[in-house]
Amino acid sequence: MHEVEEMLQASCWARQLSADERASVTSDIVVRTVPAGGYVCMKGEAVEHWLGVVDGLVKMASNWSTGKTTSFLGLASGSWFGEGSLMKDEPRRYDVIALRESRIAYMKRSRFQHLLDHSILFNRFLLIQLNERLSQFIGIIEHERLLDTDARLARCLASMFNPLLSPGSSLQLRISQEEIGLLAGISRQRVNQALQKLEHAGLLRADYGTLTIVDLDRLRNFGA
Repeated sequence: MHEVEEMLQASCWARQLSADERASVTSDIVVRTVPAGGYVCMKGEAVEHWLGVVDGLVKMASNWSTGKTTSFLGLASGSWFGEGSLMKDEPRRYDVIALRESRIAYMKRSRFQHLLDHSILFNRFLLIQLNERLSQFIGIIEHERLLDTDARLARCLASMFNPLLSPGSSLQLRISQEEIGLLAGISRQRVNQALQKLEHAGLLRADYGTLTIVDLDRLRNFGA
C-alpha cells in the first residue's frame, strides 16, 4: 500500500488526519489496475466508492444509446473524484474510462461517510473541491462557446494541472495525441496542428508520448 500512502501524503485532506485515522483510511482503500480503454466506473451502476487516480490518466465521459459520446474532462495522477455521486442517492450518471493503464484507489463509501460525519477539515476540503469542479465545468462551457480550437485545446491541457484537483501531477504529462483528441473532442490531425502552434508560442514542449508544460499561466489564458 506504499503507493496509496504516497497519494494520501499529497492530498491536503489526508495530511490533516491523525496517524490512526490515516491507517483506517488506508485499510478501507483497494487499488486496482484498469487497462487502457477499461472502465473505472460505469454510468448507471450503484455508487459504492470514492475514487482516486494513484497513477495514470482517465476521462470522465458519457456514452449514449444513440452512439453519441462526449468527454467532460481528464483526471490525472493525484485526482480524487466522485464525491458528488456519493452524496446523492442515485445511480452514477457518467462513465470514467482509462485512457492508458491506470492505478485507481477505491475508498469504501462507509469510510467516506465517516470522514464526512466526523471531520470538519474533510468537509472544508469537499467544499473547496466541489466549488473548484463547478468552476471547471463552467469554464468548459465558456470555452466551447467562445474560443477557437487551438485555445480550447490549450485550456483542456491546462485543466489537468489544477493544483487543487490534481495535487500529485507534475508539469510533464505522458499522453498521446489521440488521447488529447479524445479529451478535447477534436481530431488527432487537428491536435497535432494545435500543439505545434502552442509549442511555437513557447507554452509547451511536445515529445513522443509526452507533453512538458513550459508556461502554465500563459497556457491557461491562451486565446483570451
